[in-house]
Amino acid sequence: MTEILLQNGAKVTLLDVNTSAGKSLKEALDKQYGREKTLFLSCNVGSDEQIQAAFQKIIETFGGIDIVCNNAGILNESEWEKTVSINLLGVIRVTYLALEHMNKTNGGRGGVIVNTASLAGLGPLLSCPVYTATKHGVIGFTRAMAAASTASGYGVRFSALCPGFVQTNLCSNILDNLGQFSHLTDATQKYVDQGVIK
Repeated sequence: MTEILLQNGAKVTLLDVNTSAGKSLKEALDKQYGREKTLFLSCNVGSDEQIQAAFQKIIETFGGIDIVCNNAGILNESEWEKTVSINLLGVIRVTYLALEHMNKTNGGRGGVIVNTASLAGLGPLLSCPVYTATKHGVIGFTRAMAAASTASGYGVRFSALCPGFVQTNLCSNILDNLGQFSHLTDATQKYVDQGVIK
C-alpha cells in the first residue's frame, strides 16, 4: 500500500504503535524515494489524542490530508476485546478524526479513506469469530460512511479492501492466537467441501 502510493507521487505518513518497525520501514523507504517523501509517527489507534496529534503533524509537514488508509489490525481470539478495539473501533476513530480535516463542508479539500477489511468480512472464518465480526463491521461501516459522505457532500470517497491471507505479522502467529477456537483450524476446508456437495 505504502509503496504504490509513493510510486504514484504521494507523500506518505506511516503511523504505527511499533516504533522500531516504523522507523526501519521509513529508513528503507527513504533510500528508495527520498527523506522528504515519508514521515513516521508513533501512534496508537486506540488514542484520540495520539491520532489528533499525528494529523496535526501531517498537516504541518505536508500541508493537508488527502488519503487515509486504515490498515492497523490484529488477529487474537484470546484477547478478543483488544481485537475489537484495534480492528473496528480504531477504524471508526481514525475515520471520524480524519473527517474533521478532510470534510469539504468543514473547510477540508475532500479525499479518500480506504479501510482494510478482509475476506473474513464477507464470509465466516470459523476459527476466528471475533476477527470475522470486526471485518464484517469494517465493511458495514465503510458502506454506511460512503452513503453518508455522498448524502452530506463531504467530498470524501470510501473504499474497503478485502484481501485474503497476506504474509504479514498478523498471520505469522495465528495458531498461537486462536484460543478456544484452535481446534477449528482445519474446519474451514471441511466447511467449503460440505458447501460443494450440498
